Amino acid sequence: MKQLIEKYNVSVPRYTSYPTMPFWKTEAFQDWETNVKNAPQKRLSLYIHLPYCESLCTFCACHKRITKNHSYEVPYIEAVLKEWKMYVEWMGERPLIEEIHLGGGTPTFFSPENLALLIKGILEWASLPDSYEFSFEGHPNNTTYEHLKVLYDLGFRRVSFGVQDYDPQVQKAIHRIQPFEAVEKVTLAARELGYTSISHDLVFGLPFQNLEGFTETVKKTLSLNPDRLSLYSYAHVPWIKGIGQRGYSEEDLPAGEQKRTLYEMARELYEANGYYEVGMDHFAKANDKMFQAYQEGTLNRNFMGYTTTNSPLLIGLGASAISDVWSAMAQNEKNVEEYLRMVNEGKIPVVKGHLQSEEDLQRRQIIHDIMCKFRAEWPDEFWNEELERQLEELRTDGILQYTPTSLEVTELGKAFIRNVCVVFDAYLRPGQALSKTFSKAI
Repeated sequence: MKQLIEKYNVSVPRYTSYPTMPFWKTEAFQDWETNVKNAPQKRLSLYIHLPYCESLCTFCACHKRITKNHSYEVPYIEAVLKEWKMYVEWMGERPLIEEIHLGGGTPTFFSPENLALLIKGILEWASLPDSYEFSFEGHPNNTTYEHLKVLYDLGFRRVSFGVQDYDPQVQKAIHRIQPFEAVEKVTLAARELGYTSISHDLVFGLPFQNLEGFTETVKKTLSLNPDRLSLYSYAHVPWIKGIGQRGYSEEDLPAGEQKRTLYEMARELYEANGYYEVGMDHFAKANDKMFQAYQEGTLNRNFMGYTTTNSPLLIGLGASAISDVWSAMAQNEKNVEEYLRMVNEGKIPVVKGHLQSEEDLQRRQIIHDIMCKFRAEWPDEFWNEELERQLEELRTDGILQYTPTSLEVTELGKAFIRNVCVVFDAYLRPGQALSKTFSKAI
């Protein structure tokens, strides 16, 4: 394993999309309105980006705005609702929302009353099917019983809590002081209210993490019996996020084999306690929708991460949010003030995008299937000597098995899933320097 880690621990994309954003051809992108109007159906998933946080977590690579001024809440929500109404007008009919996810930032920065204002405003212009999924990201330190109750009453049944690590030294380094008792309190409250899927997010590879301390974090997490678990690899990308990820030295980070040991320990404990690996970084219990979707081959992955819905249209609302109609993708303005200005002037705040070619769509499906099923098939015309050479190298290293038109990732290979996807990325050139573009694979 050590040799494989040294070989494959290179900078590669996480493949939330294909092509990945650095390779979007924005200069050829135009008329987002037509792309939305031509979406095959008006059933959709809705991602709402709520960017505000009261303090900076130095491990975070998300788009956020740090402030303690809560007077920003209502103007931001009003802008999101204006943006939503513009989309509804584009679609020309009342859309059917299958999924809503509140991400951030810190969604629970917003008061329960203002979150209710947001969701009621969204639903005023939409319909709901018999089965839908509403979820949000909750910060254990500021998620109150009132937050959980208000959102539950509005139809939310899934919540994810960012745990990261319980070790005091690690928490100090990442500026996320969060006692176990805070996580326990909100987890039990959510379960008491009737939330059917509670997830805890852990991160491995953080500064000062070691096997003993992270083992204790995993055991504490398991003691609360969440329905899902995420185990994210810390992406050290200070060249993108500036000083926010410079609160510690690179020498403080576990790397390579040491970092992978943290993951393997956690995975072993997860599996011993009834959790199944369902995709890169994700685990779920047998009775959870995510595991059931994985077994049925219907698990989906988009800009919200892994989901159990398969809506053909994803609309992203809010600063930096990303939308996807499968044949095209678009991202909103990242700067909050500029986003507000554009929306309040009656403009959809899209500033970059990509129109998919037929080849893009074929490769996107292959990469999607590798990420969601650990297997994939492709057309005969994809087969050539270079593809065979790369697959044969991965087969020799025990990472996958293949035929001229398909592959299946081995148990060992799941640790190198991003490296498998790279084989089908036509935008990456052999030997291309990516160390200042993407995080490392391990």
